[in-house]
Order: sequence, then C-alpha cells, then structure tokens
Amino acid sequence: MKMLNKNQNWQAYQKEIADDHYYFARSCIRQNVFPAAEDVFLKIIGKELGKDIFDDVRQTTCTGIAYHSGVLPFETTMTVVAHQFALMKEAGYENFVCSCVTSFGIYSEVLESWKFFPDTLKNTREALKRATGKTFEIPSNLVHASDIIFKFRKEIASKAKYRLVNALTGEPLNVVDHIGCHYAKIFPEKGIGGAEYPYVLAGLIDEWGGAQVDYPERRHCCGFGFRQYLLKSNRGYSVANSKKKFESMQAYKPDLIIANCPGCTFFLDRWQYTIAEMEGKTYGNNGFGIPVLTYEELSGLLLGYDPWDMGLQVHQVTVEPILDKLGIHYDPEAKYKGLKNADLGKPIMPENLRCI
Repeated sequence: MKMLNKNQNWQAYQKEIADDHYYFARSCIRQNVFPAAEDVFLKIIGKELGKDIFDDVRQTTCTGIAYHSGVLPFETTMTVVAHQFALMKEAGYENFVCSCVTSFGIYSEVLESWKFFPDTLKNTREALKRATGKTFEIPSNLVHASDIIFKFRKEIASKAKYRLVNALTGEPLNVVDHIGCHYAKIFPEKGIGGAEYPYVLAGLIDEWGGAQVDYPERRHCCGFGFRQYLLKSNRGYSVANSKKKFESMQAYKPDLIIANCPGCTFFLDRWQYTIAEMEGKTYGNNGFGIPVLTYEELSGLLLGYDPWDMGLQVHQVTVEPILDKLGIHYDPEAKYKGLKNADLGKPIMPENLRCI
C-alpha cells in the first residue's frame, strides 16, 4: 500500500508533453546573454528529431521581469500573454513551448488565473480585442523547452557522439542540476517531479551517462530574484545566494553545472568571476571554476556541434576543461572568430579565475 501511494504521488508530478507541432516563444534574457542557445534548441528539435517547430518573428516579451519587479500590473501581463496565444492561433498551432523559465511561470500563472477566476479571462479577451482586434485560444499543451529535451532524451542519446563520461578515465562525470525557481516552485504540478524532486534535468544526466550531484543546497535559489539584482544596492543578496550553492557543492567536486533557466545560467556563471575578483576564491579544479551550461548547449555538445558555433565562448567560466573531459575536439584558434572568420578580439582576462 505504501509503495502504491508513493507511485501515485510520483505520477501526480508527471506532465503531458505534446509529441510534435510546437509554437516556440523565445526568451528576452537568453537572447541577450547566450544568444545562440535557442538556435541550438531549434536545430535539435527541427533537424535532429524532425519535429515541426515554429519560430515566430512577431512574438514579444511576456513582461515577466517588469511584472515581477512591480512595474506592470497583472492585467497588462495577461493581455500580453493573450496576444502571444493569438499569434500562435494565427500561425495554426496549439502546443506552446517557451524558452524562459520566468515566462513559463508567467504563462502558468495566467492560465491558472483564467481557470479559477473566469472574469479575468473575459476581461482579457475584451482588452486584447480593443487593443489589437485579435482573438485567442488557450493552448492545448503548455511546456518549457527543457521538457521537450527531456521527452526526447533517449532519441538524443541514440544520436549523440559523446556521453557524460570522462574520456580519459571512463568514469561518469559529476553533474549538478539547477532548476529555475519559476519552473516548479510556483506551481509544483507544472514541473516534472514537482518542486522537491524535479527530474527534468536529472533525467538528462541519468540518460546521458553522468552522475547526479546531490548536495545540501541543491534546490536553493541562484539569487537572481529580479529586485535582488535589478537594484544595484541589492546585488549582494544575489551573489550571496550563488556563493552559498558553490560552497555547498564544492566538496562533491562537480565537473559541470546545467540549468534550465537563462537567468540562473547567467548568474551561476558570472558570479563565479565576481567571487573570484572579490575574494580571490575559485571553485572547480585548478582555479578554472565550474563550467555552467544550458540544457540546449549540453545537448548540442553531446551531439557533436561545434562549441564556438554554439556561442560557448561568451560564458565567463571557460568551457575548455569540460570539453577536454568529454573528449570533444575543438579549434582553440577559432574561439574568438565570428562570421567569415572575422576577428572578434580577445576579452581582458580576469586576475583570479583562470581562463583559456
């Protein structure tokens, strides 16, 4: 009976993920800090897996940062989300996939509000009609982009050229998964595995040959928190959260951190540089820090994509150590080359965090 209840509880935290025909909504943050990651996702879903995914140039922001920072009222956010759904309807799709975890939280909050407070849905339809003349339908399926990679993790593994295994020792790489707070902490039932045991990234680690790193602060926030970072005077709170995670995971000697939130990826990457400059302390081996990748970037690496074409040179923590461990061949001279071999120039190297 206890086992039955346990299985029933686990089933409650699974979710329906459509098989095909996706309308894709990009992320404002991701396009600014890791601009190639979404193109990698589109290539994997469209070309590697042969799925129909539509990248709409007409889409707009979901307003997430402004809403969570207290700049926009929720009524405005609901109308903007409705406009996104109207664009999806016009394109002929009903399965909505968003790249940003904050957006995923926004869309989930809006849908829950419309479900439990029908007047808000009525008012939003009227507001959108007045503002744009458009109408919309509620998506049949709403998921985050990491859900799609999770759904097809076995298919990706079958096509992969590399696994999460140290090419020199044959041992599984130690991988930390970091789940964005807005993925499952707001509405636990919306994330695979819920808030306490999310499996959306851990499932990739297991399927692709790595070893999960379970450490005390595994579910602790990265510290972005919008107001914690957007106000310069509050940034100490943000970096302190990330530092707490780094200190907690360091004893387990992780080879890699993967995240499904663009903000989390950015801060777990950049704050390592900040801490090194402030305190002279680095994490990882030999002063290089712990590489931080998005789930799309990791998928692309294992599939054999060129790391510089994926934009991994824009990460603050240098990625060459993880490339070497995976046995991935790369051209060090091409790291700072752009289109048509244009020289992008080398960045100024930090004093304490080692870079290549």
